[in-house]
Amino acid sequence: MDKSVEFIKNKIGEFSPEIAIVLGSGLGDLADEYNEIAIPYGDIPGFPVSTVQGHKGRLVFAHINGKKVMMMQGRFHYYEGHSMQTVTYPIKVMKKLGIKTVILTNAAGGVNVYFKPSDLMLITDHINMMGDNPLIGPNDDTLGTRFPDMSEVYTKQLREIAHSCAKKIGINLQEGVYMALTGPTYETPAEVKMVRFMGADAVGMSTVPEAIVASYCGMNVLGVSCICNSAAGISTVGLSHKEVLEAANAAKTKFKGLILEVIKEI
Repeated sequence: MDKSVEFIKNKIGEFSPEIAIVLGSGLGDLADEYNEIAIPYGDIPGFPVSTVQGHKGRLVFAHINGKKVMMMQGRFHYYEGHSMQTVTYPIKVMKKLGIKTVILTNAAGGVNVYFKPSDLMLITDHINMMGDNPLIGPNDDTLGTRFPDMSEVYTKQLREIAHSCAKKIGINLQEGVYMALTGPTYETPAEVKMVRFMGADAVGMSTVPEAIVASYCGMNVLGVSCICNSAAGISTVGLSHKEVLEAANAAKTKFKGLILEVIKEI
């Protein structure tokens, strides 16, 4: 980790990021538009490489609305065969870089019947159904405590700012609970019934490990899901990654508008 941090610091010089954004499937355009320094993951010691379509796989640094921002243009997933520690490694690097706030975004399936594709959902809480936890193993006391409190993973103040920003720019911002399963298969109709019964509004294959580690590291966390499809048993058509990317593309303008406004107000 020291090598990763040292390498990044050498590349960015005096640039000291204060906010990090993890950009999910189809949502990487923000990093294309705001790009002052870009570092491919493959160049960074200790970093794995993202293999998912729609993920460019690089760190992008830029000034956005008066803030110094680091963007992950593509994330690492448990279903790619990475360990939970590898999936969350960049979050720990963010902590070591001095970043205080993390905005986690994803493409998710809508389980709440009132959600429709291209809606944005503010994550209020999550349910970890991935069968693993990124904090299993020896604890690094320089990052956080052995038994971290998860009472408020998604920072209430940031959620309030997001709602205020959405109202200001005229976006209908849903909110709800996000459940993470391992993937890479989409959920069966029976699994979707289970997800709804357990109290989730959206389901996906990422974000929760990152949120756990960010909260453990004492960082402020904001989570936003792009509802890219109605999950099996709700949708009348089959599910595909192409559909996910198309819905994310349709939501780009309002997603970008929301994130830019939130950055301004943090």
